[in-house]
Amino acid sequence: MNSAEPTPPAPAGLTVADLTEDELLARIFPLLPRGAATLLGPGDDAAVVAVPDGRMVVSTDVLVEGRHFRRDWSTGHDVGWRAAMQNLADIAAMGGRPTSLVVTLVAPSDLPVDWVTGLSAGLAAACDPHGVGVVGGDLSGGDLIVVSVTVHGELDGRAPVLRSGAREGDVVAHAGVRGWSAAGLALLAAGRPEIAPELVRAYLRPDPPLAAGVAAGRAGATSMLDLSDGLLRDAGRVARASGVVLDLDPVAVSFATDLVALTDAATALGALAEDWVLAGGEDHGLLATFPAGVVLPAPFRAVGRVRAVGSAGPGVLVGGRTPATASPGWDHFAR
Repeated sequence: MNSAEPTPPAPAGLTVADLTEDELLARIFPLLPRGAATLLGPGDDAAVVAVPDGRMVVSTDVLVEGRHFRRDWSTGHDVGWRAAMQNLADIAAMGGRPTSLVVTLVAPSDLPVDWVTGLSAGLAAACDPHGVGVVGGDLSGGDLIVVSVTVHGELDGRAPVLRSGAREGDVVAHAGVRGWSAAGLALLAAGRPEIAPELVRAYLRPDPPLAAGVAAGRAGATSMLDLSDGLLRDAGRVARASGVVLDLDPVAVSFATDLVALTDAATALGALAEDWVLAGGEDHGLLATFPAGVVLPAPFRAVGRVRAVGSAGPGVLVGGRTPATASPGWDHFAR
């Protein structure tokens, strides 16, 4: 765990161009959490992380300034938190336990040093409570801020939970919030974050139910994934991988609490809260399927059933019908 003394703020106006790489790293390293599995942390050419299971779960993700975040909306701390959480959720979605991160930062020369140390503090705030270490990475100069994270995890002797295991008769279950991040982004884009600060926070600093992934694996989940690109799009990935149909309950039934939380923002912006629930991304909740009769581990709740595939092929239904929402979810290359 991180027990270092807080790093004092950088002098006003100090940018990364004012420091050497070693001087910048000297400000970053004390902020990073060590992690329970870390045998050798930052400082050498590579880190050493324990893998008692003999298998390592690995994922990676990237945040690009102007594409995934804006500096006028997000502090360095926000971006660090978000970069960590979206990767930790990928390990949880496999039924795994995250152990370490490697982080690469591309920074323009005029970037304030306090933004970089804020990024490190955000990484630590997200990782430290889960015993996850930030064990190394790389620094480079560039025209935009780019934060790339690779996460490693452990299965602790269990089989990984894949997208391809859903079977007819399984219960579809969800853990986490739905549509909050999309609503928060919409409020920021409209310049009206004061309407629902809790939704804006859900966009800037998502808080996925990481422990639920391990619990799902222990309870016998047959499939699972991180809902990063929207409920419909990601549920469709499970359906195609498993060769089934996921028939989700009507949103007013399965996500009633989320609809209530989204109502004020939707009314103010002239949007449909149901669309945020179905298509909004970056909440990083978990969607899983479980055999019928299994007691769902908290905080999972049933939101549908797995049906046999019909003539239309694998896919997603809502209340037995093809959903009518305008967009199925986030696409990185959509115009």
